[in-house]
Amino acid sequence: MEEVQAIAQRIAENVEKVIVGKHATVQLTVIALLCEGHILIEDVPGTGKTMLAKSVAKSLGCTFRRIQFTPDMLPSDVTGVSVFNQKTREFEFRPGPVLAQIVLTDEINRATPKTQSALLEAMEERQVTVDGVTYPMEKPFLVLATQNPIEYEGTFPLPEAQLDRFMMRINLGYPSSEDEVIMLDRQQHSHPVNRLEQVVTAEELVEAQRRIREVHLNDLVKEYIVKLVYATRKHPDVYLGASPRGSIALYRTAQARAAVLARDYVIPDDVKALAIETLAHRLIISPSARIKNVDPRAVIQEVLDSTPVPGARVRAR
Repeated sequence: MEEVQAIAQRIAENVEKVIVGKHATVQLTVIALLCEGHILIEDVPGTGKTMLAKSVAKSLGCTFRRIQFTPDMLPSDVTGVSVFNQKTREFEFRPGPVLAQIVLTDEINRATPKTQSALLEAMEERQVTVDGVTYPMEKPFLVLATQNPIEYEGTFPLPEAQLDRFMMRINLGYPSSEDEVIMLDRQQHSHPVNRLEQVVTAEELVEAQRRIREVHLNDLVKEYIVKLVYATRKHPDVYLGASPRGSIALYRTAQARAAVLARDYVIPDDVKALAIETLAHRLIISPSARIKNVDPRAVIQEVLDSTPVPGARVRAR
């Protein structure tokens, strides 16, 4: 797995030339990228959500398109449209921006549910159907979506089916004062994202994604993943727990984390390190718990604390 680790390190180091002091978040982004997962970047304005997505895109030798979501957008603005050519007397398909390898959907919650649903087929089945014709996505295909959780005016909350298709939801947060000074120094003459160069080809990334699936998971670790997900469905503060897609997401991301750390096998620590980012956004908190401001992340942490780790031994006091 040394080749996969080297690819992940090159991408992370390149992105960190722009995103300062957020090593853990960048690592999570790379892990999702390696296991073909879509990412929802949720944070307040100005923390670098769009820059993170653009830095990842510029680090890869992939086609990149950006969609700025607005309330007046139509599904055809995302997927594409068939236009009648008067010369040939035939309809010609003009592909939309979603038919790229890396797609940045900026402020995804500003689009209407009808437009948001245009991404469902693309994200899950890696294809788009327009006028009865199906167009497959080119590999690799990744959606990086951003949204602002603070401002709700003029926004439309993502439906559960949409949220469930994101492998991870990550946050950047404000930088430390030292990191913010470094950020100011780097932007004295021009933005560092303009100086980024490609460090990985699309072929190398696809090969790394294939290698990820070869990472071994012991049956006990698989059972541990299922127990964690099952526990979210039985938690008293949860109205709707994580879906089987959540189990698969935790399974894949654990494989990717192990490979990034140059291991060809998964350990329980890989699962624990990724449970919050892969499962919390899939939970629907019950109305009574919502009144008490119960956080889905706290629920996942409680599940992690209460679920026995396979192979662990209780120390005698």
